[in-house]
Amino acid sequence: MMDDKPSLKRKVLHAGGWQVAKRVAKTIPFGGTVVAVILVGSDIRNKGVVNGIINSSIDAIPFVGLAKNAVELVRGDFLPDKKKK
Repeated sequence: MMDDKPSLKRKVLHAGGWQVAKRVAKTIPFGGTVVAVILVGSDIRNKGVVNGIINSSIDAIPFVGLAKNAVELVRGDFLPDKKKK
């Protein structure tokens, strides 16, 4: 009878894959922060200086920004854009 034991190489790859997955999962919340920092300029241009900075700073907070954007998908902007000329 043959035993279906995983090889040492397979065990190392499996354990290493879990380590990489855990490390990536820890950095995901901060990906939104990076995007918010990149988009500060367009927020300021569209909403004005004060409202643009407030909107970007809320978006930069990891889980709060995600919740805010989820609500804005349904409800609309909390801080409206400035009026076009």
